[in-house]
Amino acid sequence: MLETQSTTGDRDEDSLVPISALQHQLFCPRQCALIHVEQQWLEDGATAEGRILHERVDTGRPDRRRGVRTVRGMAIRSFALGVTGKADAVEFQGVQPYPVEYKRGRPKPHRADEVQLCAQALCLEEMFGIAVPEGALFYGERRRRTEIALDAELRALTAAVAADVHAMFAAGRTPPPVPMPGCARCSLEPLCRPKAIAARPSVERWLARQLAD
Repeated sequence: MLETQSTTGDRDEDSLVPISALQHQLFCPRQCALIHVEQQWLEDGATAEGRILHERVDTGRPDRRRGVRTVRGMAIRSFALGVTGKADAVEFQGVQPYPVEYKRGRPKPHRADEVQLCAQALCLEEMFGIAVPEGALFYGERRRRTEIALDAELRALTAAVAADVHAMFAAGRTPPPVPMPGCARCSLEPLCRPKAIAARPSVERWLARQLAD
């Protein structure tokens, strides 16, 4: 069993951060801070579809098919990683847990969804004391699963992102914007204003120009 070591020591319930924050952090640290530090949120059509999908999955009843028992909306946590949240679905074949995370769109070029799934697996490992070597991402647009191997590289990335999120929460500061192609599709774009803020001259640059003149 691959172990993930805590980088911030022992934690209590109040110090745990949402698992979803890891996904937001890897996609965009500013988005993560706006949602989880500043507690700001705007919903658009895409986020509404995603919310409805998760609500439908999370509130489903446990079921058993072909010897596999599925628990939906399962509360999970890891003190080692310092995270808490809900797993959309956890399939149990005997005592072996297998997390399945549901997403509305399609597989992405970055690993944010994989990190979220890996964090869920690490929670299950800590809770049940059993290795969870793989899980799955179900994308609504494809209507099928993508199997994800929870290897050492992904586990290390997940631990690093969790540490970054804890550092952000501790600092209580929102990073400046870094405009990128995905900004136009982000529901928080009207709050973030990445292009306008990034283009605004800083006080330091203004002073430097004044002194140079």
